[in-house]
Amino acid sequence: MNLDFGAILTPQYTQWMMWGALTSLALFASAWILAFLTASVLVAVGTAPFRPAQIAVAAFVEYHRNIPMLVQIFVWYFAMPQLLPDAWTSWINAHNSEFIFALIALFLNSAAYMSEDMRSGLRSLPREQMEAGRALGLSYLQTMKDVLLPQAVRAALPPLINQSLALFKATSLAMAIGVAEMTYASRQVENETYRTFETFAIASAFYFTLSFAIMALGAWADRRNLKAAGR
Repeated sequence: MNLDFGAILTPQYTQWMMWGALTSLALFASAWILAFLTASVLVAVGTAPFRPAQIAVAAFVEYHRNIPMLVQIFVWYFAMPQLLPDAWTSWINAHNSEFIFALIALFLNSAAYMSEDMRSGLRSLPREQMEAGRALGLSYLQTMKDVLLPQAVRAALPPLINQSLALFKATSLAMAIGVAEMTYASRQVENETYRTFETFAIASAFYFTLSFAIMALGAWADRRNLKAAGR
């Protein structure tokens, strides 16, 4: 096999792949932040002593955990615009609708998984902590935000890192609706050059490097967490 990486490392194709890599990172970072914040809200609402709220959160989680990620992206991109007001649809279409809808689908899906991990971490804490917080005059939400959720996140750190890794890899699915992320850019370069192995070798190196970095960061955070806990 005659390998020729020089055929794809031209200024034009390199720029395509660099922009694809940056788009993947922007999609991942934005989705992760929104997913973490949404998951925190889901945990607080889902554990509140209010049955309708618990049912609503459970339904949200079950939907996003049992429908394929690609289908969820298609629902947001193809179906949701038909339900939105025309003014909203026009605004979204004028501001990179593909990226926006992929972002929404990704962070909602990841939030469902993260919320379950955080809820498991919350269950590992003594129930008396909620009572102690309320006895000190804190409201339910204040106790969750300032006392319980930080501990739940630390307890659920390993599975949260796994979900972060899964979210990063899932950004590649955004190519299905035309988001010019790394996989989309690689496919474009491959179509232009017909250098399939070289193109996807570079794409694979990108995903491997970032995935390894996420795992390394997670391992470091876990060690620091255990050290702080005195284990």
